[in-house]
Amino acid sequence: MNVPEVLRLGPARLTSGLDQHARLDLTDHRTAHGPLPRVDRAGLLELAERIDLRGRGGAGFPFARKARAALATSDRTGKPLVIVVNATEGEPASAKDRMLLARTPHLILDGACLAAAAFGAEEIVVGVGAEGPGETSMPRAVAERESAGENGAATLLPCPVRVMCLPERFVAGESGALIRGISGLPAVPPARKARATDGGDAGVRGRPTLLSNAETYAQLAVAARLGPDAYAVVGTSAEPGTVLLTLTRADLPPLVVEVPAGARMGVVLDACGIEPGQGLLVGGYHGAWLRPQDAAHAPLSRAGLAAAGGTFGAGAVLSLPNDTCPIGEVARVASWLATQSAGQCGPCRLGLPNAADALAQLATAGGGPSALDEARRTISAVRGRGACAHPDGTARFILSALAVFADDLAVHESGRGCGRPVRGLLPLPGETGSALPAPAAGTEAALEVDWARCDGHGLCAALAPELITLGPHGYPVIGTTPIAPWLEHGARRAVNQCPALALRLTRRD
Repeated sequence: MNVPEVLRLGPARLTSGLDQHARLDLTDHRTAHGPLPRVDRAGLLELAERIDLRGRGGAGFPFARKARAALATSDRTGKPLVIVVNATEGEPASAKDRMLLARTPHLILDGACLAAAAFGAEEIVVGVGAEGPGETSMPRAVAERESAGENGAATLLPCPVRVMCLPERFVAGESGALIRGISGLPAVPPARKARATDGGDAGVRGRPTLLSNAETYAQLAVAARLGPDAYAVVGTSAEPGTVLLTLTRADLPPLVVEVPAGARMGVVLDACGIEPGQGLLVGGYHGAWLRPQDAAHAPLSRAGLAAAGGTFGAGAVLSLPNDTCPIGEVARVASWLATQSAGQCGPCRLGLPNAADALAQLATAGGGPSALDEARRTISAVRGRGACAHPDGTARFILSALAVFADDLAVHESGRGCGRPVRGLLPLPGETGSALPAPAAGTEAALEVDWARCDGHGLCAALAPELITLGPHGYPVIGTTPIAPWLEHGARRAVNQCPALALRLTRRD
């Protein structure tokens, strides 16, 4: 099992015991964290409100408000809650939840069990990414609890626990997508937005569902042991406690760091030996870029990063070194994000691939002002129009990059290019710096043209307009973005019906 490296700056809370053990089994967990107190419904809600516990997966929604909504539905309908732990983490720039799953899974289970016992839940479901550490570590932790005997108790679990493996896709961690996956449906966001706390089609088996991120439940377990006053000894008055960050390092695996909320970005980077480079991405690939001078003194908190123009998101921080082309790096990630959507709405099916192709043209110094205008126009048009938050997050990533790297952009727009290679330092699945495994061989498709055969008939553009356009002389122009799964049917039609047999569909080995 690949165990993420951990560092702490300040008190060890979520990372307690990890300086001595690669993974805390149940015995080591009890030694490091102590006994878990019993907390009733009112007490747990009060605790979550006093520390203003919010989701640590990116959205930052108040845990207590979500729990109250689910409990109100449960009281009204008589249906017990289902507790869902979202530990899928399909973000290549984040490794904090994988670290918790791999190294201290019982802390996640503690928080989920606290909520299940206090709220009378009938089941706990832990969603993990396939081929990730949670696929083995979390079932092992559940088994350790089931077999543990303490004062005659047969189990340390208040209700049954299921571990569900879901495909490693960026949007599979969206709450609606996760619940669909748990329910045996495709793990993509639903076309109609609904609240899981209301139950019905939006909940697991029609039950009111309380879903939160893995770190959120771990933080709940820490706060229950410390109490709200001791929990707030570190952090800020508005955001007490510690936060987990994932710092991406060039040519090295990611580093997970626990720091008090509100710590200065520059101090944390210095302590970890990371230079700010030419720009800092905060919040991961749905986050925002900051200029180094703006980021250095920014507090690492939701409010602090928002004031600097960023977003805390899931706590991912990426520094882009000076020896790589920023426009090329952004274009690589934009292309990947375009393939990671559910393909259920126009902004994802058309807008994101078009914007990615325009950025790719700029990166190769072949696009000029028209490519930049197309990228800005397209990505601005998708905001607020998607069926889920994926277009909005991708737009934030791209538009903030165009602002922070404006000088490089002007050089690329002129057609000269910046002269620096694209080193691939923004990690994608399977690359150094990413916590995600590489896609399985044969899963990424692309279209290729045999120019010796092509006669410019144009039928391919009519059969697959999302993938192929016609250039000024009537010959096909194919974007650089890999073909998303929902577009493969159109690609095959174009290949099969090409009169000149000039098109072919290839796959990554």
